[in-house]
Amino acid sequence: MRFLLFVLLFLSFAYALGLVLANNTEIGVNLLFSQAPTMNLGLLLILCLILGVFIGILLALLIFRVLQNKWEISRLQKANTNLQEQLTQANIVIDRQANSPTVEDAVYGSTTTGMQDTTTINAAKEPILTKHKRD
Repeated sequence: MRFLLFVLLFLSFAYALGLVLANNTEIGVNLLFSQAPTMNLGLLLILCLILGVFIGILLALLIFRVLQNKWEISRLQKANTNLQEQLTQANIVIDRQANSPTVEDAVYGSTTTGMQDTTTINAAKEPILTKHKRD
């Protein structure tokens, strides 16, 4: 990996040197509101290339960060939806358990129809299961 990086660095330096030597005319640069001193055209091309690469890298990092934030927001929204569904299912289970008959209701019958006073006696003198409230 280091060797490849060294080769790429050497090739870019050689390209820049060749660009400066091939374009050796002096040129003045007009910056709209000011005039830059005359400089070598090859050097001006290299500076513009470096500035363009630097700005491109900064913009790419900014765009990548924006995309990364969008991906994170999307992932969190999916997780939120999943948790909302789990909460809804848990509430349904809790409601079912709250509305299901208790053990006492299953043994003694419904609380409204199966409640009998312990003082009432059946005409046939059969034992009656009754529900007593404890104080």
